Amino acid sequence: MASEAPAKYEDQRAVRENYFGIDVGLRVLLFAATLVSVIVMATAKQTELVSAPGIPFRVSVKAKFTDSPAFIYFVAALSVACLYSIITMLASLSVVSKPASAKRLLLYFAFWDVVMLGIVASATGASGGVAYIGLKGNDHSRWTKICNVYDKYCRHIGSATGVSLLAAVLLVLLSMLSSYSLYLRIRD
Repeated sequence: MASEAPAKYEDQRAVRENYFGIDVGLRVLLFAATLVSVIVMATAKQTELVSAPGIPFRVSVKAKFTDSPAFIYFVAALSVACLYSIITMLASLSVVSKPASAKRLLLYFAFWDVVMLGIVASATGASGGVAYIGLKGNDHSRWTKICNVYDKYCRHIGSATGVSLLAAVLLVLLSMLSSYSLYLRIRD
């Protein structure tokens, strides 16, 4: 019976260390998703010849992400989340090698993952709302759709918004994992 207790303790410790391995993996995916979102959004630009009402000829008009405050916010928010993912990935790797500070770090992760989730979700929502108006327009407000003219630009915006939604899901998983890991360490 005495030999079972240390073995059980070692099994629990191995499971906890595996959670940090999963944590590092999810943070690497978060880094990749936020970086891809920022790059795709920052490269969203297209120039087209458009005819304006009252002008008998076509004019060259450029669409770029800096034309919309929602897209600028998107790039800023996901850049912060990208930096956050790098910092927390390194912190999580340090816990794998030195598990003494794991409880405190898990508490910080549980808190800051939720904060980052709020930031990424709000940026994704803002980008998605503006992208939807660009795709469908709004007859009541007399906002015309632009995606029929700026197709490449709209594909970039939609792709960046979709990948940022993946980043938000990863932050939900990280928040749940941090909370569960903290629960396991506190109950001991």
